[in-house]
Amino acid sequence: MKTIPIVFLFTAWSTFTQAQAAERTPVADARPLMIAAIDSPAGVAHGVLAGDMADAITRRFKATSPIYIDVSTERRYAQSGCSRLKVVFWQEGVLLPGAPAPRKQTIEMGINYCRDGLPPKSLL
Repeated sequence: MKTIPIVFLFTAWSTFTQAQAAERTPVADARPLMIAAIDSPAGVAHGVLAGDMADAITRRFKATSPIYIDVSTERRYAQSGCSRLKVVFWQEGVLLPGAPAPRKQTIEMGINYCRDGLPPKSLL
């Protein structure tokens, strides 16, 4: 009887993970997602890093997932098309040199960014 809840949870988690991956846009860098987050009413965009560099990083660290990118808007500025964004890169199963076991690695940064690729003229 206890195996039914475990199987159900695994199936639900697997379905969620597949749906989440299907909703991510493949990108060569974070810029298209940053613009998408600025344009999004919800202020978010999700993607997956694709291309030779992403493949090389994944191979180098023997990771078990692609490199995911999540962008969220922390603040919208008065200047049209400009926001304070939180950009998070993360990957599962990364094996760092000298580490005893693979684990999730995350890099998070904040950036003031406008649709034209420049910083805002004012932070108001």
